[in-house]
Amino acid sequence: MKYVKHYECTLCHKTFPKEQDLFTCPECGELGILDIIYDYELMKQEVNADYFKNNRIDSIWRYLPMLSVKAEFTKNTLRVGMTPLYKAINLGKYLHMDNLFVKDEGVNPTQSLKDRASVVAVVKALEKNQKIIACSSTGNAASSLAGNAAKANLKTVIFVPKRAPIGKLAQLMIYGSTVIKVDGDYKAAFSLSKLAIEANGWYNRNAAINPHLVEGKKTVALEIAEQLGFKTPDWVVVSVGDGCTIAGVYKGFYDLLQLGLIPKIPRLLGVQSAGCAPFYNAYINNLPLVPTEENTIADSIAVGIPRNPVKAMNAVKYSLGSWIAVTDQEIMQAMKLLGHTEGIFSEPAAAASLAGLIKAIEVDTIKLSDTVVFISTGNGLKDTKNALEAIEEPVTLPNNIDRFNEYMKIRRRNNE
Repeated sequence: MKYVKHYECTLCHKTFPKEQDLFTCPECGELGILDIIYDYELMKQEVNADYFKNNRIDSIWRYLPMLSVKAEFTKNTLRVGMTPLYKAINLGKYLHMDNLFVKDEGVNPTQSLKDRASVVAVVKALEKNQKIIACSSTGNAASSLAGNAAKANLKTVIFVPKRAPIGKLAQLMIYGSTVIKVDGDYKAAFSLSKLAIEANGWYNRNAAINPHLVEGKKTVALEIAEQLGFKTPDWVVVSVGDGCTIAGVYKGFYDLLQLGLIPKIPRLLGVQSAGCAPFYNAYINNLPLVPTEENTIADSIAVGIPRNPVKAMNAVKYSLGSWIAVTDQEIMQAMKLLGHTEGIFSEPAAAASLAGLIKAIEVDTIKLSDTVVFISTGNGLKDTKNALEAIEEPVTLPNNIDRFNEYMKIRRRNNE
């Protein structure tokens, strides 16, 4: 928090004191989401190559000087971050790529990248002496908030659309949340959460509204850069719902560039499901973003009215990146491929990034010679129903070795 200069509106660019309790610009309204601006020249005195070389913290708090939280409130939190960056050797061979990496966010405490935002939300609530945090979510943000809040002894009220997967609902209930299943889609859940938060004065974890949560999500980019020895890849591929994650990825690389720790910002590929692709549609048609239906199995990115459009569009634009849309069938194929080749079980929204990478290669947006990192944002155990749709039912055999041998002979013959 010590290096924060002020807030700045993403629309009108008016600045506000960091002491002011704001999420959005008073003049621009809800779309005027704020950016947190740092004093990089002052930060450089602490955050440099030696800082990382000597840092032994194995969570996102290793980046504490680069965040907008107070250190004294970070002591009793789940261990979020420092997730593995694997070189995807088997998948790389399949795709004919020599420099392909996957960032596995499914090993975070509640099994998704959303923990990075939620642990920051919990700390900000503690700073303000708030006892209840609330949000709307398609599932991951909700379960992530509930788990991180439980560790900090805070209460949560969660609003989810009625299609929220049972695995994520189970997490919420185990973590002790008050869960409101809204009879409608994510737009309806967000609307009700907004009214309830305003009426009750709860701390607002809604990621696209709260500017501190982008700061939490940016730590995934800080880790990628550090794990690659501060040699940035050509592309980073990420699935997109409300836009907060891709905005965070850009912000992380932007911070490192300002500090002189990386030579460039990688190009960002934003991946959406064809059944819910407001960002992709706006990009392809060169038109303002318009609401769309939420018709996809990838529930975590099924956001028909993104609440962080400016930051997300700017992230792709300023990184000289691109947008792409993939079908649910392509997502399910990517889930299976990632599991078979790299042993990573991704939920549909997480596998969308791999599906987007494959399609980007096909249309020559990404070259086989490029160094690419794709982010798997969440674990497949959160949505086993759709995972089962991507695979065949296991065979049932009697307790008979001859029948087993016969089955294996047929299987080998079919795979030849």
